[in-house]
Amino acid sequence: MTTDSKKYNKWIIVLSITIPVVVAILFGVKIDAELPIFLPPIYASINAVTSIVLIVAVWAIKSKKIKLHEKLMKTAIVFSILFLVLYMAYHMTSNSTKFGGEGSLKIVYFVILISHIILSIIVIPFVLITYVRAITNNIELHKKIAKYTFPLWLYVAISGVIVYVMISPYYVI
Repeated sequence: MTTDSKKYNKWIIVLSITIPVVVAILFGVKIDAELPIFLPPIYASINAVTSIVLIVAVWAIKSKKIKLHEKLMKTAIVFSILFLVLYMAYHMTSNSTKFGGEGSLKIVYFVILISHIILSIIVIPFVLITYVRAITNNIELHKKIAKYTFPLWLYVAISGVIVYVMISPYYVI
């Protein structure tokens, strides 16, 4: 491990713990404000775009388009942060929507939702470590973890869209 990588380790640990804890705390905070727009389709769209950006980024690196890959990965990180901010803004200003489906559809919904939530926490250190290995030019280790980070991150992005599509009929606007 390089000295450059080591200096980021503390930040990776702090962010990997702080982000889920802050999100959990903010879920209990309700602000009496009405947002001018309905956010769920917006942040679901951001997840959809993130998944496309991730796929194109993999294509770019396999095509030896390193600068394009770097730009796309930074874009995916920005989109993921934007998603999280909008997601929290919605949940701090609106009541949670209950899924109204029944039977096996309800089971499918909750399996996707729970796996999405758990993996969205797990993927944080993977993304951070993968990014640090790239910016510190530790490319071999970057490649090794990226092969795990990519499918995790892609699953989180796509499952977020699926969760939105499945719960969207039950939103009260």
